[in-house]
Amino acid sequence: MIRCRKLCRSAAQRAGGEDRLMMEKVTLMCPCLFGLESVLSFEVKKLGGENIVVTDGRVTFDGDLSMVAKANIWLRTAERVGIVIGSFRAETFTELFDQTAELPWEQFIGEDDCFPVKGWSVNSKLFSMSDCQRIIKRAVVRRFENVYHKTLFAETGALYQIQYSIHKDQVTLVLDTSGPGLHKRGYRANANDAPIKETLAAGIVDLARVRGDSLVFDPMCGSGTLVIESALRALNIAPGIRRRFAAQGWRCFQNGLFDEARRDAASQVRRDAPFEAFASDIDPEAVRLTRENAAKAGVAGRIHVVQADVADFAPQLPEGRSGIVLANPPYGERMLGEQEAQALSRTLGASFPKRDGFSYYIISPDDGFEDLFGRPAARRRKLYNGMIKCQVYMYFDKPVHFKNNK
Repeated sequence: MIRCRKLCRSAAQRAGGEDRLMMEKVTLMCPCLFGLESVLSFEVKKLGGENIVVTDGRVTFDGDLSMVAKANIWLRTAERVGIVIGSFRAETFTELFDQTAELPWEQFIGEDDCFPVKGWSVNSKLFSMSDCQRIIKRAVVRRFENVYHKTLFAETGALYQIQYSIHKDQVTLVLDTSGPGLHKRGYRANANDAPIKETLAAGIVDLARVRGDSLVFDPMCGSGTLVIESALRALNIAPGIRRRFAAQGWRCFQNGLFDEARRDAASQVRRDAPFEAFASDIDPEAVRLTRENAAKAGVAGRIHVVQADVADFAPQLPEGRSGIVLANPPYGERMLGEQEAQALSRTLGASFPKRDGFSYYIISPDDGFEDLFGRPAARRRKLYNGMIKCQVYMYFDKPVHFKNNK
């Protein structure tokens, strides 16, 4: 069994006036979209995470409480940040109850705090979500009955969302520190039909090697997510710098760790970077949304938006500069019929010719995209757009050496 290391004093000790944190390491777990694991693991490494372990759809690592704040504020491709309380194997409800009740939940959750349970189970003997929720909840209550010496818990305090996952009978229990998913940056309250998820867009931006001096183009910008995520990365603006997280209401974070992490993030913004993005769409509503969302994200001055048809896409590069074209075209399962989507892929092949200085990154679920586009990709990367399996087709101006993305 993996147990949470002692980090902060029990609620009873805190009630006695001892609020000092014991800055030892905890294990953090960040789920991500399938295909982005290596991108996320490199982000975690840059942030200072230790003992990084990569598995399908998640990255696990060690850090202290300050890492919880930094991970929430800085990680671009993580879906959320959870503190692992315990992990064990369970094939019966008795095993699930007993081992859950052994975990030190009181190190975080006080006797008046709220602790709902939710989660999922795949390929396991314990498959009923409602039964697993009920058993885990009862086990935590039993633990608190023994620790706090009471039988009724009002749950009127701070929210500590317990999340469980059971995969092949291996149970993992975490406390969600993020609240709403980390893809909710705060700039996209409004979107067009079938927008690309912010975390997926950030992953594509990483694959495209967008930097502070990049010129980025998106001729089918929709609600502007790809160019906005490009600007945030290029200017080194932390994606979570403007939002609030669930753990900010926890006792362990009443010492200003999140405020300190935000101040540090603000000091690292590179406003002097020469980055620019050029977005266009045939739909005037998409143009309006992109401008509105870019303003909310604080990058409107770096993103030039016009109404235009992708068939007329023919940008000119300043001398000595290169261009990165990012595209998330509508396709059959999202917005267009199959024949329309195929016709659009042919149009992209004509609009995105092989040109000196230009690289193209196009996401599509169509296995025949390269034939429709007119030439094979230099590299492909399998990703998921929601539940739809896609490929990012990459066309480079010159060979690119990938250190971190396999």
